Amino acid sequence: MNDFIEKIQKAYNEGDIFTAFDLETTGLDPKTDKIVEIGAVKFDNKGLIARFSTLINPGIPMPKEAERVNNISDKMLKDKPAINGVFPDFLRFIQGTILLAHNTSFDCNFINEKLKEFPSSPFPALPNRIVDTLLLSREVFPAFQSHSLQNLASALQINAIDAHRAEDDARLCMEIFIRCIKARGV
Repeated sequence: MNDFIEKIQKAYNEGDIFTAFDLETTGLDPKTDKIVEIGAVKFDNKGLIARFSTLINPGIPMPKEAERVNNISDKMLKDKPAINGVFPDFLRFIQGTILLAHNTSFDCNFINEKLKEFPSSPFPALPNRIVDTLLLSREVFPAFQSHSLQNLASALQINAIDAHRAEDDARLCMEIFIRCIKARGV
């Protein structure tokens, strides 16, 4: 892991572009559940470059359990585009960047499952280098009792503005990543 952290630190120091992203979904299974929100922030060592945020109509009712977590209702999604209408824009947004997500297996599994369904995709899975801020934070801050996104933000005194909404969670992921890199002696 230390070699990986050093490579990521070097990429950050040399000005590579990163994109922290987060998804909100109808549930936990990427094979059966749907993406209802994508949020992303693109940045480098100089700061924020661009934001991407969109709600997505999943074509199915929003389960109440998911709505209780992310506060996204059927009413909010009713007039939003379907995933096929926004997915190409998201793929262009992340193109050529190093991806960050907190617990990458969740978010990347949903994206990779969608790529399988998307006939015009030039690749079957995300080709980007990917950094999991959950694993990174465990390595850099081993004494923290919890490494959940919200608890890390609190422990690092990063203000969560709209918890469990994709764009703000992506911003938290970016800020946690930067704190991890700086704690390692950038």
